[in-house]
Amino acid sequence: MSDQSEALAEGVDFAVVAFREEGVWQVEQIAPETITDLDSLATELRRWPGDGGSLGLVSVDEDFFVLVRTAGASTRVLLSDVTAATDWPIARSVVEFLDIPLPGDEDEPVPAGDPGILDDLGMGAMDMGALLDELDLYPDEMLGDIASRVGFGAQFDEAVGVPAS
Repeated sequence: MSDQSEALAEGVDFAVVAFREEGVWQVEQIAPETITDLDSLATELRRWPGDGGSLGLVSVDEDFFVLVRTAGASTRVLLSDVTAATDWPIARSVVEFLDIPLPGDEDEPVPAGDPGILDDLGMGAMDMGALLDELDLYPDEMLGDIASRVGFGAQFDEAVGVPAS
């Protein structure tokens, strides 16, 4: 394992893939050491093509998340905090993919990417924007909310080890 992938693996809270097979959501863990940047994550997600591609949910350092959706050659992304690109290679690779400037020290923690990434799955851009504005939520809480709204909340909770209530 390279130093970069080892450093990322240490910072990853969890990484999961969600996909539908015959209309039923499946959620599985992804080994953090297999994802060093957006390209490696997208490649990993394509292993589970599902009925309409797959969705990757990665929480890093209880600080930010990356949401990636692949379908064939298409890759759509949402980064919860663009300022994470100054410290984390996976966030930097998302910023580069989006072709936006790297943040400076004075930049605010704002999302970047496609807020409509889940429009067709029942969570529109407005709802996503409202969720991302909830600055008191941790990334795992935001991703759990996303999973619940899209329809795989219970499977997500089980995959990331959230105790049943």
